Amino acid sequence: MTKKTLFFLLCISIAGCMVFTGCFGRKAEAQTNAPLQTFPVETVQQDAASAQPPVVYFTADISPAGLMAVYESLGREANGKVAVKIHTGEPGNPHYLKPDLIKDLVQRVNGTIVECNTVPGSRRAATAVHYQVARDHGFTAIAPVVILDEQTEISIPVTGGTHLRENFVGARFTEFDFNLVLSHFKGHAMGGFGGALKNLSIGYASAAGKSWIHSAGRNRNTAWRSPDQNAFLESMAEAAKSVIDTNPDRFLYINVMNHLSVDCDCVGNPAPPTMADIGILGSLDPVALDKACVDLVYSAPDGRDVIQRIESRNGSLILDHAEKIGLGSMTYRLVTL
Repeated sequence: MTKKTLFFLLCISIAGCMVFTGCFGRKAEAQTNAPLQTFPVETVQQDAASAQPPVVYFTADISPAGLMAVYESLGREANGKVAVKIHTGEPGNPHYLKPDLIKDLVQRVNGTIVECNTVPGSRRAATAVHYQVARDHGFTAIAPVVILDEQTEISIPVTGGTHLRENFVGARFTEFDFNLVLSHFKGHAMGGFGGALKNLSIGYASAAGKSWIHSAGRNRNTAWRSPDQNAFLESMAEAAKSVIDTNPDRFLYINVMNHLSVDCDCVGNPAPPTMADIGILGSLDPVALDKACVDLVYSAPDGRDVIQRIESRNGSLILDHAEKIGLGSMTYRLVTL
C-alpha cells in the first residue's frame, strides 16, 4: 500500500461520525485533488423535533469481512426470499464485484442473485447468454441466479415524476420479499457515475425498460444514447424511486468502491482505474449513499479522471432530482467502522 493511500484512509477514519452536506458535485476546481483534511464538513444543527440525517457506514476493509460488517451495521435484517441485485459484468470486463468478495454475505441472507437483460449489442442481451455469463463469472457457484425479465416484464407506477409515469421491470421482481442492492461504484459513460441509484433504475429495468429510461419515457426501443442528458438522469432517479416505492422498508444498499474505472461494468474493454480503491459503504438511504461515494471521489488525491467523467455528464443531477422527488437525502452522517 502506498503512502498516499495510507494517508487517504487515515483521514477517512478521522472523518468518521461527522455530518456531511452536499459540498461537492459541481466543479472540481481547486479541491479536485485536495487532501482529505480539507474535506468540507458542516455540523447540522437540529432541534429535538428534527429528523436526524441518514447514516452512511464506511469501512476501508474491502473483504468479505468488511462487507459483512457494513451489512450488520445497517440494522435491517434481509429476510424472506431475498434478491441480491448485482451487475454480472460484461464479458471482458474485470471490474465487476467478484463472487469471492460477496459470497459470504449472499449466503448469510440466503440470497438469490438477480439481474435483468440489457439491449442488443451486449453479450447480456439474450437470457440464455446472460445466464452463461453469470456462470462464467462464477455467480452460479455461490447462489441461485435469476434474470428477472427472462420471460416478460411488468409496469410499476412512478409517483411524483417529471418525465415518467410508469417504469418497466423484470416480472420476476415480484417473487422476492426483500432486496439487497449491492453495487459496484465507478464511473459511467452516460450517467457520469454508477452506484445504488443506477442499480435501482437501469439495473432493475427490463431490456425495453432500459430504453424507456434512456429516452425519458419517449419509447421502448431506442439505442443507449439519450436525446436529452438531463432528462435521462432525472428519469433514472424517477425509475429508482418507483422500485423502492413497492416496499421501502424491504430494501438496503451497499456500494463497493474498488476498481474505480471511469467506465461501467457493462463495458467489455473498460479504461483501467487511475485511482486507488477506497472502501465499502452502506446505508438505508440510496441518495445519501451515492452522495457519500461521490464526495469521497472528490476528496481523493487521485480522483481527477472520475471527477471529469461525472462533471462531463452532469452526473450529480441524479442526486439533486432524487432528493427533490423525495427519494432520499444528500445530507448524511458518515460513520467509520
